[in-house]
Amino acid sequence: MKLSIVGTGYVGLVTGACFAERGNQVTCVDNDPAKLAVLRGGGVPIYEPGLESMVARNVDNGSLGFTDDLAAAVQDAHVIMIAVGTPPGADGSADLSAVLAVARAIGAALTDYAVIVTKSTVPVGTADLVREAVAASLACNVEFDVVSNPEFLKEGAAVDDFMRPDRVVVGTDSERARDVMSELYEPFSHLREKLIFMGARESEMTKYAANAMLATKISFMNEIANLCERLGADVESVRRGIGSDSRIGYSFIYPGIGYGGSCFPKDVKALVRTAKSVGFDALVLNAVEARNDRQKHRLVERVVEHFGDDLSGKSFGLWGLSFKPGTDDMREAPALVIIQGLVAKGAKVKAYDPVAMTEATRDLQVLIDNGSVELTDHQYAAVEGVDSLILATEWSIFRQPDFEALMRLMGAPVIFDGRNQYNPERLRRSGFHYVGIGR
Repeated sequence: MKLSIVGTGYVGLVTGACFAERGNQVTCVDNDPAKLAVLRGGGVPIYEPGLESMVARNVDNGSLGFTDDLAAAVQDAHVIMIAVGTPPGADGSADLSAVLAVARAIGAALTDYAVIVTKSTVPVGTADLVREAVAASLACNVEFDVVSNPEFLKEGAAVDDFMRPDRVVVGTDSERARDVMSELYEPFSHLREKLIFMGARESEMTKYAANAMLATKISFMNEIANLCERLGADVESVRRGIGSDSRIGYSFIYPGIGYGGSCFPKDVKALVRTAKSVGFDALVLNAVEARNDRQKHRLVERVVEHFGDDLSGKSFGLWGLSFKPGTDDMREAPALVIIQGLVAKGAKVKAYDPVAMTEATRDLQVLIDNGSVELTDHQYAAVEGVDSLILATEWSIFRQPDFEALMRLMGAPVIFDGRNQYNPERLRRSGFHYVGIGR
């Protein structure tokens, strides 16, 4: 099948590479010359396990191509996917300007029937707006369908998620579009039927509801962790106790320093804004967002409880900068909030991340330039002489460090564990002062 995908961000690039891997002819469209040059050479501008080799392989065999010519890419395409950004506005609502601009451009270039797919995360009712934008721009009388097909990809496991999906949600009322989408996703459903068809509005809502539910689990567990701290209970025992209930499960109930990334914060805000637009007060979603914002500051509060409010002359080693392991994505990363909070109180920070150093340099440039933050080239260089270590992202290389080396290198044996990765009793027996979340 011939596909065109507009947008080579996280979603567009993973989607394009995976469809090409399954034998489709895929053309990805972008207007960034520098990015296109990297992609045409078989490289990728983001870190995602397994993606670079897949892109390179399919570029080499001709299944995957990249262009800035949207009109040419639309010609003869059976499916055209819109995968451009929908950043939050000042009020939290999703900005659809790029989506609708692409829809108008597709309409102007369309010469034969195609299924136009909204892959971007968009508010309920966007498929109708896309349909109107395409129809208003048609240069000739041609039929088309608009379908909602949200992505459910986890950064750090996106390729595997796409190639072996839990489910594929398709929103359409058109039998013709349904047949096309069934054929497109057939290679991903060979072991069991994974396609779930519904209306476009239900599909759009499913995406937001899924992310909001996962965000709710995280914020709920962080709320319980904060309560445990005040009651003298260990949240890790509580987590095991409730996670063993099959109705709850262990996924997304790990307490920590809040969620970040490109999806959960943006999607919860957008859903809250959507609720407001129809006069509905989303009490649970507002609480989820408020708890997460507060949770990102919790570790700095614990630091202040130990060292006092004035951190002048103190230095902190920080392990992990990306919002989660398996990605270099720094968007809404709790580590940024922690660093800014420490620096605001007079501290200096030395930080290390195995893949996010380039992104971190860009986000922290001002603090690097004024000497408040140093990015080191090794995890142990980040702890030399520091007053404490902070674990912000649970990369596997940080799971079982050389604690004897830490004891020698650090100025003081204090560890703030923002992900509850370490055994408190073992560390305390080794002479460390340990502080976790809800422990």
